[in-house]
Amino acid sequence: MASVWRLHGDGRTIEPDAVVRPNERLQMPQMLGLGAQHVLAMFGATVTVPLLTGFPVTATLFWSGIGTILFNLFTKNRVPSYTGSSFAFIAPVTAAQAHGGVPAALGGILVTGVVLFLIGLLVDRYGFRLIEFLLPPVVTGSIVALIGLNLVLPAAKPQFFAQPGIAMVTLVAILIIGVAVKNFLGRLSVFLGVVVGYVFAAILGDVNWDKVNAADWVGFPDFTTPVFNGKAILLVVPAVVLVLLAENAGHVKAVGTMTEQDLDPLIGRSFMGDGVATTLAGLFGGSGTTTYAENIGVMGYTRVYSTLAYLIAGVAAILLGLLPKFGEVISAIPPGVLGGAVTVLFGMIAVLGARIWVEANVNFRDPVNLVTAAVALVVGTGDYTLNWGDYAFGGITMGTLAAVVGYQVLRYFQPEIPPPRTAIGDSLAEPLAATPDPRRSAP
Repeated sequence: MASVWRLHGDGRTIEPDAVVRPNERLQMPQMLGLGAQHVLAMFGATVTVPLLTGFPVTATLFWSGIGTILFNLFTKNRVPSYTGSSFAFIAPVTAAQAHGGVPAALGGILVTGVVLFLIGLLVDRYGFRLIEFLLPPVVTGSIVALIGLNLVLPAAKPQFFAQPGIAMVTLVAILIIGVAVKNFLGRLSVFLGVVVGYVFAAILGDVNWDKVNAADWVGFPDFTTPVFNGKAILLVVPAVVLVLLAENAGHVKAVGTMTEQDLDPLIGRSFMGDGVATTLAGLFGGSGTTTYAENIGVMGYTRVYSTLAYLIAGVAAILLGLLPKFGEVISAIPPGVLGGAVTVLFGMIAVLGARIWVEANVNFRDPVNLVTAAVALVVGTGDYTLNWGDYAFGGITMGTLAAVVGYQVLRYFQPEIPPPRTAIGDSLAEPLAATPDPRRSAP
């Protein structure tokens, strides 16, 4: 272990203004506690996706743990991350199940992972400029925002009004905990709010424990193999791949900024690591994965970026995946509890898209940026669907394509910015006029 992670200081304390870097560690008792915090941080979102899509919870936990370990190996132990269930898969996977159930959706997840891995190979070989060109902040923010908004009508609203009283208790608990609790527990507001709603539902007698009582304490997850259906694959792959690219790249850049290291050369390997994690999940019945912003919050709070904490979290998730009774306890969460939780989660996804715009200083006085975001949001939120023969492309796919393709096309037709004139004359402006417009330059 010492050859991989060197001890930070005395291993017990962190100096003021210092951080524990990815290749460092604290003493094992502290690292075990940090690993447990990462499990708690990822847990709420990671189990919510299989609950909404009908996938086995234990299989999702099991493969997310294995995927996390593989991700950190692919990134040479330099990009600390947990690869948990991606919300970008919810709507496409739900739609894909109409063409062959869970196995058909798994086929789409597997192909998504393979495509992401291949893109990672190209980026690792040729650099990140192509991705930056295709996914500037206005496009990335639009895609993230429309995913959150697209999920409201098919996923959040029906569950909320299935048990509105329980949903409201869950929602209020999440909001109060998130605002009133200022320590680390405040970062777990969604998870703790679900616990409150779950307990409330159990008191009312609205929890069915039959499957919990029948489940074994220890056993392997229910592994499901994929079936490849062209319609299902086209529903899942196009939109989700673009979102995963944006999320992974943003994660690497955020960690690099927080640790004061240039991690951009590892962006391609991040794509490869998440691609392998998603491929394995699709191969054996888990949910597609992504790098988790929730765990960035934990690292920012603790100032510990050691990849050892994620190795511990990955092993813990694998062990949880081997507890069928635990999985059934999670699967028994009533729809009202989920409705209250996803009302917050989907809203947070939408606002995260806006946050990307703000932090990148996207100029919405520029008509290209304005109409790109406007059209993508309406198409995604309204779930515009294009039927082409036997294929149907839903709102997330159409909104994503509108953002990516629309931005590039509109940029091409946008008039070039005229060179500035000087009081002396045109002679000083001529060299500027010869400088190519950076908006026209391709990678």
